[in-house]
Amino acid sequence: MKSNRKRYYTTIGLVWAACAILLFFVYLLVLRPQNEERRSMANQLANEIKAHDAAVKAQEHEAQDALRTQLQNLQTELKVFAIDSGESANLTFDISQLASQRQIEAFSIKSRDARSISDSSEFTHVGENYFDVGFVCGFSQFAGFLSALERHEPAMLVDEFAITRSEESEKGHHAKLNLAVLVVKK
Repeated sequence: MKSNRKRYYTTIGLVWAACAILLFFVYLLVLRPQNEERRSMANQLANEIKAHDAAVKAQEHEAQDALRTQLQNLQTELKVFAIDSGESANLTFDISQLASQRQIEAFSIKSRDARSISDSSEFTHVGENYFDVGFVCGFSQFAGFLSALERHEPAMLVDEFAITRSEESEKGHHAKLNLAVLVVKK
């Protein structure tokens, strides 16, 4: 009798184990992918509902006026940081004028080719112009000129600078600047 019961419990245990393994594989192969797909579809539906709500809201005149105002503000802000490509030729004159206001001697400026940086992405609307500037000045003149360049509109970014101390302090010190300016492409 004990062997029949033992056989019965063993058979029932094996059937339950087989069912559990079968259910586990059904879950892995059927239910889990469906669950992931359901979550993905729910996220996609939520995104589509947001897009639809934004499109409905964009049709309202107040929303269009707010977007126009925001666009104008952003374009004005862009002019603070970037110059139009047509006006970039006047930039060397502006830099020279800043130097003459600070009474900087032996001033020279030349435009440089744009750098090729392989890991940065190409911007479609904004580019960069580079300038190499050299001059002779005192340390306080250098600091004043550097400050004036960075406050200039559109903004001029000082990429690198070097100032070499002169043997004769009356003559001034040799300074070099590498400037970068953002330019709005056509």
